[in-house]
Amino acid sequence: MQAELHAPVALIYSFLLVLARIAGAFIFVPLPGIRNVPEPARIVLILAVTMSLFPVWPNLPHDPPIVEFAGWIAVEAGFGLCIGLLVGFLADAAVMFGHLCGVHAGFSFVSTIDPDTQADSPVLSTIAQTVAGLLFVTLGLHRIVIQIFAHSLETLPPGQFLLNPRWSQIVIHAAGSVFVIGLRLALPVISLLMMVDVTLSLLGRIQANLQILNFSTPLKMLAALAVISIVLTLFPGVYSEYATHLFHLAAAISR
Repeated sequence: MQAELHAPVALIYSFLLVLARIAGAFIFVPLPGIRNVPEPARIVLILAVTMSLFPVWPNLPHDPPIVEFAGWIAVEAGFGLCIGLLVGFLADAAVMFGHLCGVHAGFSFVSTIDPDTQADSPVLSTIAQTVAGLLFVTLGLHRIVIQIFAHSLETLPPGQFLLNPRWSQIVIHAAGSVFVIGLRLALPVISLLMMVDVTLSLLGRIQANLQILNFSTPLKMLAALAVISIVLTLFPGVYSEYATHLFHLAAAISR
Protein backbone atom coordinates (compact mmCIF):
# COMPACT_ATOMS: atom_id res chain seq x y z
CA MET A 1 0.00 0.00 0.00
CA GLN A 2 1.44 3.37 -1.03
CA ALA A 3 1.79 6.06 1.60
CA GLU A 4 0.04 9.35 0.92
CA LEU A 5 1.25 12.74 2.09
CA HIS A 6 -1.46 15.09 3.31
CA ALA A 7 -0.93 18.76 4.12
CA PRO A 8 -3.56 21.24 5.31
CA VAL A 9 -4.58 23.77 2.71
CA ALA A 10 -3.94 26.61 5.16
CA LEU A 11 -0.34 25.41 5.61
CA ILE A 12 0.21 25.43 1.84
CA TYR A 13 -1.20 28.95 1.63
CA SER A 14 1.13 30.09 4.42
CA PHE A 15 4.10 28.56 2.63
CA LEU A 16 3.24 30.33 -0.62
CA LEU A 17 2.81 33.69 1.11
CA VAL A 18 6.15 33.47 2.90
CA LEU A 19 7.76 32.23 -0.32
CA ALA A 20 6.46 35.30 -2.20
CA ARG A 21 7.89 37.60 0.47
CA ILE A 22 11.34 35.95 0.42
CA ALA A 23 11.50 35.62 -3.37
CA GLY A 24 10.66 39.31 -3.84
CA ALA A 25 13.63 40.30 -1.67
CA PHE A 26 16.22 37.92 -3.09
CA ILE A 27 15.98 39.54 -6.50
CA PHE A 28 17.93 42.53 -5.15
CA VAL A 29 19.92 41.19 -2.18
CA PRO A 30 23.61 41.73 -3.19
CA LEU A 31 24.97 38.28 -2.43
CA PRO A 32 28.17 37.70 -4.46
CA GLY A 33 27.32 36.06 -7.76
CA ILE A 34 23.68 35.32 -6.90
CA ARG A 35 22.45 36.82 -10.16
CA ASN A 36 24.76 34.62 -12.19
CA VAL A 37 24.08 31.27 -10.55
CA PRO A 38 21.79 28.73 -12.25
CA GLU A 39 18.09 29.18 -11.65
CA PRO A 40 17.71 25.84 -9.77
CA ALA A 41 20.34 26.94 -7.23
CA ARG A 42 18.54 30.22 -6.64
CA ILE A 43 15.24 28.40 -6.22
CA VAL A 44 16.78 26.01 -3.69
CA LEU A 45 18.22 28.96 -1.74
CA ILE A 46 14.86 30.74 -1.61
CA LEU A 47 13.11 27.53 -0.55
CA ALA A 48 15.74 26.90 2.14
CA VAL A 49 15.27 30.38 3.63
CA THR A 50 11.50 29.97 3.48
CA MET A 51 11.63 26.62 5.29
CA SER A 52 14.00 28.02 7.92
CA LEU A 53 11.26 30.50 8.87
CA PHE A 54 8.71 27.72 9.44
CA PRO A 55 8.30 28.47 13.20
CA VAL A 56 6.97 31.96 12.38
CA TRP A 57 4.77 31.06 9.43
CA PRO A 58 1.34 32.74 9.74
CA ASN A 59 -1.78 30.87 10.83
CA LEU A 60 -4.46 31.77 8.33
CA PRO A 61 -7.91 32.00 9.95
CA HIS A 62 -9.71 30.67 6.87
CA ASP A 63 -9.15 29.47 3.33
CA PRO A 64 -9.33 32.65 1.23
CA PRO A 65 -10.90 32.84 -2.22
CA ILE A 66 -8.44 32.65 -5.08
CA VAL A 67 -8.86 36.36 -5.94
CA GLU A 68 -8.18 37.43 -2.35
CA PHE A 69 -5.21 35.08 -2.14
CA ALA A 70 -3.76 36.53 -5.37
CA GLY A 71 -3.96 39.99 -3.79
CA TRP A 72 -2.12 38.70 -0.72
CA ILE A 73 0.61 37.29 -2.95
CA ALA A 74 1.02 40.67 -4.68
CA VAL A 75 1.27 42.44 -1.31
CA GLU A 76 3.88 39.96 -0.05
CA ALA A 77 5.95 40.32 -3.22
CA GLY A 78 5.80 44.11 -2.91
CA PHE A 79 6.91 43.96 0.72
CA GLY A 80 9.81 41.68 -0.20
CA LEU A 81 10.83 43.98 -3.05
CA CYS A 82 11.01 46.95 -0.64
CA ILE A 83 13.28 45.04 1.74
CA GLY A 84 15.40 43.78 -1.17
CA LEU A 85 15.78 47.27 -2.61
CA LEU A 86 16.97 48.65 0.73
CA VAL A 87 19.58 45.89 1.03
CA GLY A 88 20.55 46.31 -2.63
CA PHE A 89 21.44 49.96 -2.00
CA LEU A 90 24.57 48.68 -0.24
CA ALA A 91 25.98 47.45 -3.54
CA ASP A 92 24.69 50.50 -5.43
CA ALA A 93 26.62 52.85 -3.12
CA ALA A 94 29.82 50.92 -3.83
CA VAL A 95 29.16 51.08 -7.58
CA MET A 96 28.61 54.84 -7.30
CA PHE A 97 31.94 55.18 -5.48
CA GLY A 98 33.75 53.25 -8.22
CA HIS A 99 32.04 55.22 -10.98
CA LEU A 100 32.92 58.62 -9.49
CA CYS A 101 36.53 57.61 -8.96
CA GLY A 102 36.83 56.07 -12.42
CA VAL A 103 35.50 59.10 -14.27
CA HIS A 104 37.80 61.59 -12.56
CA ALA A 105 40.86 59.33 -12.57
CA GLY A 106 40.71 58.51 -16.27
CA PHE A 107 39.47 54.91 -15.99
CA SER A 108 36.29 55.57 -17.96
CA PHE A 109 37.47 53.57 -20.97
CA VAL A 110 38.97 50.73 -18.92
CA SER A 111 36.37 47.97 -18.73
CA THR A 112 36.14 44.43 -17.48
CA ILE A 113 33.53 41.68 -17.35
CA ASP A 114 30.89 42.12 -14.67
CA PRO A 115 30.61 38.70 -12.95
CA ASP A 116 26.88 39.23 -12.38
CA THR A 117 25.71 40.47 -15.78
CA GLN A 118 28.59 39.19 -17.97
CA ALA A 119 28.67 42.61 -19.66
CA ASP A 120 31.45 45.17 -20.03
CA SER A 121 31.53 47.43 -16.97
CA PRO A 122 33.97 50.05 -15.65
CA VAL A 123 36.78 48.30 -13.84
CA LEU A 124 36.65 50.34 -10.63
CA SER A 125 32.87 49.95 -10.34
CA THR A 126 33.17 46.19 -10.77
CA ILE A 127 35.91 45.96 -8.14
CA ALA A 128 33.93 48.08 -5.68
CA GLN A 129 30.80 45.99 -6.25
CA THR A 130 32.75 42.77 -5.65
CA VAL A 131 34.27 44.15 -2.44
CA ALA A 132 30.79 45.20 -1.24
CA GLY A 133 29.42 41.72 -1.93
CA LEU A 134 32.24 40.07 -0.01
CA LEU A 135 31.75 42.44 2.93
CA PHE A 136 28.03 41.63 2.91
CA VAL A 137 28.81 37.99 3.67
CA THR A 138 31.91 38.60 5.81
CA LEU A 139 30.07 40.94 8.19
CA GLY A 140 27.20 38.46 8.50
CA LEU A 141 24.62 40.85 7.06
CA HIS A 142 22.79 37.99 5.33
CA ARG A 143 21.82 36.69 8.77
CA ILE A 144 20.40 40.08 9.71
CA VAL A 145 18.26 40.04 6.56
CA ILE A 146 16.78 36.69 7.60
CA GLN A 147 16.16 38.05 11.12
CA ILE A 148 14.32 41.03 9.65
CA PHE A 149 12.04 38.69 7.72
CA ALA A 150 11.44 36.55 10.80
CA HIS A 151 10.52 39.66 12.76
CA SER A 152 8.26 40.93 9.96
CA LEU A 153 6.32 37.65 9.91
CA GLU A 154 5.45 38.27 13.56
CA THR A 155 4.68 42.00 13.34
CA LEU A 156 3.10 41.97 9.86
CA PRO A 157 1.84 38.42 9.28
CA PRO A 158 0.91 37.67 5.67
CA GLY A 159 -2.75 37.94 4.83
CA GLN A 160 -3.49 40.54 7.52
CA PHE A 161 -2.13 43.81 6.13
CA LEU A 162 -2.30 45.91 2.96
CA LEU A 163 0.20 47.89 0.93
CA ASN A 164 1.40 50.92 2.83
CA PRO A 165 2.39 54.14 0.98
CA ARG A 166 4.98 54.71 3.71
CA TRP A 167 7.08 51.89 2.22
CA SER A 168 7.67 53.81 -1.01
CA GLN A 169 8.54 56.97 0.93
CA ILE A 170 11.17 55.11 2.97
CA VAL A 171 12.66 53.44 -0.12
CA ILE A 172 12.78 56.68 -2.14
CA HIS A 173 14.39 58.53 0.76
CA ALA A 174 16.96 55.75 1.15
CA ALA A 175 17.73 55.83 -2.58
CA GLY A 176 19.10 59.35 -2.18
CA SER A 177 21.59 58.11 0.40
CA VAL A 178 23.27 56.01 -2.31
CA PHE A 179 24.72 59.17 -3.86
CA VAL A 180 25.66 60.57 -0.45
CA ILE A 181 27.63 57.48 0.58
CA GLY A 182 29.23 57.10 -2.85
CA LEU A 183 30.34 60.75 -2.85
CA ARG A 184 31.48 60.47 0.76
CA LEU A 185 33.83 57.64 -0.17
CA ALA A 186 34.98 59.19 -3.45
CA LEU A 187 35.51 62.73 -2.13
CA PRO A 188 39.16 62.16 -1.00
CA VAL A 189 40.02 60.81 -4.45
CA ILE A 190 38.24 63.62 -6.27
CA SER A 191 39.86 66.27 -4.03
CA LEU A 192 43.35 64.89 -4.65
CA LEU A 193 42.77 64.75 -8.40
CA MET A 194 41.61 68.37 -8.38
CA MET A 195 44.80 69.32 -6.55
CA VAL A 196 46.84 67.42 -9.14
CA ASP A 197 45.06 69.27 -11.97
CA VAL A 198 45.66 72.64 -10.31
CA THR A 199 49.32 71.84 -9.68
CA LEU A 200 49.93 70.70 -13.25
CA SER A 201 48.13 73.78 -14.58
CA LEU A 202 50.34 76.08 -12.52
CA LEU A 203 53.47 74.25 -13.66
CA GLY A 204 52.35 74.57 -17.26
CA ARG A 205 51.69 78.26 -16.73
CA ILE A 206 55.08 78.84 -15.13
CA GLN A 207 57.06 76.84 -17.67
CA ALA A 208 55.28 76.68 -21.01
CA ASN A 209 57.97 74.46 -22.55
CA LEU A 210 57.14 71.56 -20.26
CA GLN A 211 54.89 68.97 -21.86
CA ILE A 212 52.68 68.66 -18.80
CA LEU A 213 49.76 67.24 -20.73
CA ASN A 214 51.70 64.06 -21.54
CA PHE A 215 52.17 63.33 -17.82
CA SER A 216 48.82 64.45 -16.46
CA THR A 217 46.85 61.28 -17.15
CA PRO A 218 49.45 58.80 -15.78
CA LEU A 219 49.98 60.95 -12.69
CA LYS A 220 46.25 61.18 -12.02
CA MET A 221 45.80 57.42 -12.43
CA LEU A 222 48.68 56.63 -10.07
CA ALA A 223 47.50 59.18 -7.51
CA ALA A 224 43.95 57.84 -7.70
CA LEU A 225 45.08 54.24 -7.16
CA ALA A 226 47.18 55.29 -4.17
CA VAL A 227 44.29 57.11 -2.51
CA ILE A 228 41.76 54.39 -3.36
CA SER A 229 43.98 51.82 -1.66
CA ILE A 230 43.86 53.97 1.49
CA VAL A 231 40.12 54.61 1.22
CA LEU A 232 39.46 50.87 0.95
CA THR A 233 40.84 50.42 4.46
CA LEU A 234 38.02 52.69 5.66
CA PHE A 235 35.45 51.05 3.43
CA PRO A 236 34.33 48.33 5.91
CA GLY A 237 33.53 50.91 8.60
CA VAL A 238 31.50 53.12 6.27
CA TYR A 239 29.82 50.05 4.74
CA SER A 240 28.85 48.70 8.17
CA GLU A 241 27.50 52.10 9.26
CA TYR A 242 25.45 52.42 6.08
CA ALA A 243 24.15 48.86 6.46
CA THR A 244 23.01 49.63 10.00
CA HIS A 245 21.10 52.67 8.71
CA LEU A 246 19.40 50.66 5.94
CA PHE A 247 18.50 47.82 8.29
CA HIS A 248 16.88 50.32 10.65
CA LEU A 249 14.76 51.49 7.73
CA ALA A 250 13.91 47.88 6.84
CA ALA A 251 12.86 47.27 10.44
CA ALA A 252 10.70 50.42 10.29
CA ILE A 253 8.92 49.03 7.23
CA SER A 254 8.16 45.77 9.02
CA ARG A 255 6.50 47.51 11.98
